[in-house]
Amino acid sequence: MMATSRGEKHDAQTSKRKSQLAPALAFAVLTSLAVASASAAADWRPEEWEDGTTLALSTVGPDYDEQWSTVWYVVVDGEIYVRVGASTADQIEQNIKRPYVQVRIAGQTFKDVRADPVEGMSATVDEAMADKYPMDFLFRFLPHPMVVRLRAASFP
Repeated sequence: MMATSRGEKHDAQTSKRKSQLAPALAFAVLTSLAVASASAAADWRPEEWEDGTTLALSTVGPDYDEQWSTVWYVVVDGEIYVRVGASTADQIEQNIKRPYVQVRIAGQTFKDVRADPVEGMSATVDEAMADKYPMDFLFRFLPHPMVVRLRAASFP
């Protein structure tokens, strides 16, 4: 029978403790990420931003780090909608983080917001924009190839 040295015994105990801590550490990290995501979703309150005028959204393209676009928005049935021109529509389609964008609104930045192009909302969003923005008559008839609904990432 071979005797083990004190150092080998200590190394074995340390290794055992580390292997026991790994699952607990992984659980703690995942839990904190879930709480942070839930907290960000809880801070996403479109109904409180109805009177605001602009928001900025950021995409990341294959050839650039970040591109911020400032756009008018409306809240329809408790959800935020933006109407975008061709350049911003292209950025959303080429976004390598798609369907997620960053959004700055009401002094807050939200890192993972779903930007989902929606069909069938153009007339509703056009009407809401016209009601909210007196200068919309100058922009309404310009091409807006995309209407986008913005939602917090953890929205069902």
